[in-house]
Amino acid sequence: MPSPLVSIILPFRDPGPLLDVCLDSIAAQTLEDFELLCIDDHSGDGSRHRVAARARRDPRIRLLDNPGRGIVSALNHGLSRARGAWIARMDADDRMHPERLARQLRFMRSHPGLDLIGSRVHIVPAHRRNAGLVEYERWINGCTSPRQIADDRYVECPLPHPTWFTHRRFFERHGPYAQGPFPEDYELLLRALSRGARLGKHPQVLLEWRDSDARASRTDPRCMRSAFDRLRQSFLARDRRLHSGRPLAFWGAGRTTRKRMNALAGHGIAPDLWIDIDPRKIGNRIAGVPVESPEALVRPVRPFVLVLVASHGARARISDWLESHGFRRGDDYLHVG
Repeated sequence: MPSPLVSIILPFRDPGPLLDVCLDSIAAQTLEDFELLCIDDHSGDGSRHRVAARARRDPRIRLLDNPGRGIVSALNHGLSRARGAWIARMDADDRMHPERLARQLRFMRSHPGLDLIGSRVHIVPAHRRNAGLVEYERWINGCTSPRQIADDRYVECPLPHPTWFTHRRFFERHGPYAQGPFPEDYELLLRALSRGARLGKHPQVLLEWRDSDARASRTDPRCMRSAFDRLRQSFLARDRRLHSGRPLAFWGAGRTTRKRMNALAGHGIAPDLWIDIDPRKIGNRIAGVPVESPEALVRPVRPFVLVLVASHGARARISDWLESHGFRRGDDYLHVG
C-alpha cells in the first residue's frame, strides 16, 4: 500500500458531537491524498465508536489507542505511526478550511527555507469573542513572517497548534513532544527556534479555532499562566542576546511583573536597571537596582531591553518609543508575555 502524502495527527478524548464537525471538515479536503490518525486517549463518550464507523467506510482513517495517558503520549504515538512525508496537526473540536492541506502544502513547497508553518485562524463561537479574544486573534494573525514569529516567541505561542503543517523531518530533528509541567506545543516551538528553525504562517485563515470552558488551555495546569512563565523564562535565560555583555533593562516595574520575573534570577539573569513611566516609581530601587525613565536607555552603550508590559496597546506604544530612539526589535529589545 503506497504511503500517503500527508499524515494528519488527531488525538481525542471525549470531544462529543464536535468531533463529527471536525471529521467532516477533514473529509471535505480538496487534497485527498492523506491519512488521518485518530488517537483515542481513553475516551468514555462514545467517540471511539464514531471514529471506528467512519474508518470502516474510509480506509484513510486509522483508529489508534494511546498506549499511555495524556495528549503528549497520544501525539508521540501518532507520529510514530505516521507514514506520510508531511505532517499536519488537528484538534478534535476545530474545523479545517476545505483547502487547508492543499494551500499549506503549496506554501511549504514554495518556501523551502521554512521548517514548519501554521495559518491564520478565526476564533469561534461568536458569543465567546470578547475583547480579549479578539485582541489575541489580532495579535496571533498579525504574527506571520519568520522574523515576527522569532521575535515574538516569548509573548505567547505564535503558531496555534492545530494549524501546524511540516515535513516529517521537523519532528525527526526537533521532536518528539516533551512531557512536563508546560504546554507541549509551545515547548517544542521554543526548542526548535533555539536551534535555528525557521517558522512561518500561511497568510489566509485556514482553521476555525474553538474556544470553550473545557478547552485544555483553560483547564490543564500545564497551560496556566505560571506554567507559561516558567517555560518562557527557562528558554529566555539561555537566549544569547541576554549574554552579549550589554547592560540589561527590564521595562515595567509593577509588583506583578517583578514577581513574575523573579524566576529569571534563579537562572542568573538580573537587570541593570528597571524602566517605568510612572513618576511614583522612578527614583525607587528594586533589590538595589534603580528604576529610571525611558530616557535612561539612550546612552553610549544601549541596554538590551525586555519589555514586560502585558497590555497589547501598551506594548505597541513602547515599541513605537523604542523604534523612534533607534532600538530594533529582536536586536535591541524583546517583548515577554
